Amino acid sequence: MAQIIEQKKKNGRKSYFVRIRLKGKPHATKTFERLTDARLWVQETETAIRDGRYTATAEARKHTMNDLVNRYIREVCPLKPKIANDYTMQLNWWKNQIGDELLSNITPAMISEQRNLLKKTISVRRKTEMSNATVNRYMGALSTAISTAVKEWEWMEENPLRKVSKLKEPRGRVRYLSEEERERLFSACRNSYNKDLYTAVILALSTGGRRIEVWSLRWKNVDLKNGFISFLETKNNEPRSVPLAGHALDLMQRRSEIPRIDTDMVFPSRVDPQKHFDFRVSFEKAVETAQIEDFRWHDFRHCAASYLVMAGVDIRTVAEILGHKTLQMTQRYAHLSPEHLKDAVSKMNLKIFG
Repeated sequence: MAQIIEQKKKNGRKSYFVRIRLKGKPHATKTFERLTDARLWVQETETAIRDGRYTATAEARKHTMNDLVNRYIREVCPLKPKIANDYTMQLNWWKNQIGDELLSNITPAMISEQRNLLKKTISVRRKTEMSNATVNRYMGALSTAISTAVKEWEWMEENPLRKVSKLKEPRGRVRYLSEEERERLFSACRNSYNKDLYTAVILALSTGGRRIEVWSLRWKNVDLKNGFISFLETKNNEPRSVPLAGHALDLMQRRSEIPRIDTDMVFPSRVDPQKHFDFRVSFEKAVETAQIEDFRWHDFRHCAASYLVMAGVDIRTVAEILGHKTLQMTQRYAHLSPEHLKDAVSKMNLKIFG
């Protein structure tokens, strides 16, 4: 039952105090300047209380975005070590922008405005505007945190990001080295001040392993006898074994002949042998020396996939080697090997026309 009480202020203006009481449900009160607004709020709130949605609405008026981000970083991020650092950085950006806002005031329009501001931010590393993909990652981190607040903490009734469009991202990148580029890069890596760089590059190119999979590889996961490497800590949490053959196998066998007793890491850090080495600086220097443009370490995965497809390996096998969860991710390389399409059309024509 709703009760609207007319009140007079000292300046002579009227206000309307509303109290809603439903048996067995939480009470709700609010004050309005206009009677029309008070009656509309009564209708909406009574429905929300009956549906069990009002509790979250009330909580949203108690907590700010600061509260949400701080709790998520404190309680949830430690449970997600692989993305904890990225999420902490991304969520702190939102905290700096709209941290003082009550959760009840967070709207799709506000998120959209901040998304556009983020897009205009100049990347410290690349000195260019933030890419659409990066902006979408920031939005994804916030959406995940708010979803937790909605489903588990009951701080919000719904996730406003569900109504905010993501920025359009370009098609999946396919950047692989030409034969000439490949030889220049190999030469630069061999002559690098970092004597481990060449082996790490060949390993990445031969296995299609992600950067962290290769850098953090341990000897216990290398089977030189049977020619296999096991990547256990993967992006999608699904361990996979990849064949190790040819030049990569030779390099790893040579490397194993001088074992270290202080660590099991294949590429240990010079500061802490229990941690992996970071090849970023030496790799970027080698790319610069080789005069190769627009090439990142992650592109070795594209190289591996592209070379496999061009060698006639079927898409499903390539997906298994790279650890893709769906064939759609691998399908971007299909155009590099049109022979299977040619064969399919030939078989169709043969069957129909003889």
